[in-house]
Amino acid sequence: MLVSYPGNGDTRGDVYGVTPLVTGDAVVLDLRPAGFATRAAALAIDVIVQIIALIALGILTSWISTGIDAAATAAVSLAGLVLVLVGYPTVFETVSRGRSLGKMALGLRVVGTDGSPERFRQALGRGLASFVEIWMTTGMVALITSMVNRDGRRVGDFVAGTMVVEERGGSRRDEVVPMPQHLAGWAAGVELSRLSAETAAAARQYVLRYGELAEHTRHEMGIRLADAVAAQVSPPPPPGTTPPYFLAAVLAERRRRHEAAAQPPPQGYPYPGRPDGHPQQYGGFGQAPGQPHRPGYTQQYGGHPQAGPPQGGPYPHR
Repeated sequence: MLVSYPGNGDTRGDVYGVTPLVTGDAVVLDLRPAGFATRAAALAIDVIVQIIALIALGILTSWISTGIDAAATAAVSLAGLVLVLVGYPTVFETVSRGRSLGKMALGLRVVGTDGSPERFRQALGRGLASFVEIWMTTGMVALITSMVNRDGRRVGDFVAGTMVVEERGGSRRDEVVPMPQHLAGWAAGVELSRLSAETAAAARQYVLRYGELAEHTRHEMGIRLADAVAAQVSPPPPPGTTPPYFLAAVLAERRRRHEAAAQPPPQGYPYPGRPDGHPQQYGGFGQAPGQPHRPGYTQQYGGHPQAGPPQGGPYPHR
């Protein structure tokens, strides 16, 4: 993969920022700490879910306890209690990358303090701490620590090295990723059919929040996302292309093609001569009569498409 990374090559004129500087994979987020009221509402939803689960578990235990000695019943009850109070938040936050049911409903997510996705050990630390600070103290410890901390972190967040952030960034939902002009020609010939929506979403958040990332996160996340996208598109970008430019070019071209596909067909479509209504082929795919011939990638650049644009082509290398 012929790409260079932050710190390598010329970054002058980089529209995505060269300021000092949070994915993963899904997930680079706008690290805006969640408000106290929003977190409390999300916690209330989770507590209600857990209480319902505990009631259902109690009914189930009483039903199956007939004919079972008291020790076995107590063991089952304890296991169920741990599963609901600790297992529920741990499993949900691990599988959904930092979101419980309450956080999903309120648009919140748990991330590492550096913006990285929450890991299993962090979710487990938060779950174990919640048993003490929420359930054993009726939430008083969590309430006090969240109110005195600037970022609203509770004891479990300090134990796990996490924080709860607002995931929904409405002002950025409609932002457009611009096309780096020196990559426009390359992007026009890129095969994007294998690019998944999840990978594209992660790359978009990275590009839009590039200037907000910590230096090490910007570097590591850029490499990881560039590798993920490069595995799903072809041909590779020109030598020396940095991850922000590479990802921006792919995203801008993907958006352009989606917008073009959404445009209504031209007047007179479908074209005559094909009973199935598809346009006839006139040298290029789907070209109508009278349109100039549009060569494919191999015809335009020569060689195999995987080889990439030749040196000395129309794109300045960075």
